[in-house]
Amino acid sequence: MNAPTQPLHPAGQTGPDDAGRRTAVLRLVNVTRTFQEGGRPLQILSGANLQMDAGEMVALVAPSGTGKSTLLHIAGLLEHPDGGDVYVGTTNCSELSDDERTSIRRNDVGFVYQFHHLLPEFTALENIMMPQMIRGLPRKVAAERAQELLDYLRMGARASHRPSELSGGEQQRVAVARAVANAPKILLLDEPTGNLDPKTAHYVFDALQALVRASGVTTLFATHNMELAARMDRAITLEAGQIRPFT
Repeated sequence: MNAPTQPLHPAGQTGPDDAGRRTAVLRLVNVTRTFQEGGRPLQILSGANLQMDAGEMVALVAPSGTGKSTLLHIAGLLEHPDGGDVYVGTTNCSELSDDERTSIRRNDVGFVYQFHHLLPEFTALENIMMPQMIRGLPRKVAAERAQELLDYLRMGARASHRPSELSGGEQQRVAVARAVANAPKILLLDEPTGNLDPKTAHYVFDALQALVRASGVTTLFATHNMELAARMDRAITLEAGQIRPFT
């Protein structure tokens, strides 16, 4: 699988600094989040801390209901924590306005969910073009970029197919391509292989991992699949609202 000719990340986004240390791309510092359930407070995150370096691929493994999706939403600036701080690079996003958070989320964060959420009326190519055009890229540039990603994921021949004409694994590969089309710094995945059979799940993960390694994007991947978790750089879990190493 050959890497795309166009870099998947902006110059200077990834890699070690001048002293050889890896650069922290995502940090959660003492993050708390509480919901109301039946009139009672339910604390999901309690002083959660996480640091992820450039190009790191981390598995998030925890039972359902422990806060995996909440953690991803807070890391991706979709939800505000009740307390604590979220840093993207050196920017403390907890101090930003909603418009500023939206800008960072649009430019620096990519999401992939268990269900692909592709737009059914558009082709695979057009689905990948969409976030690029929203960002302001010309249609021709967006189309070239989308086709390059599809080719890289061995989906080039399916560019003109709509989601209903694709298999589950193909749909998820298109969703991955769409998530990285704008060369984000951070990629967040919420059980993206959860609805796939084991063989297809591994095929999609192979394609994703190759793309992550080629781009250097920092990746947090929530999964119940222990085999996939073992293939990442490290694994974490949630225990009593805190982030712990998964062993």
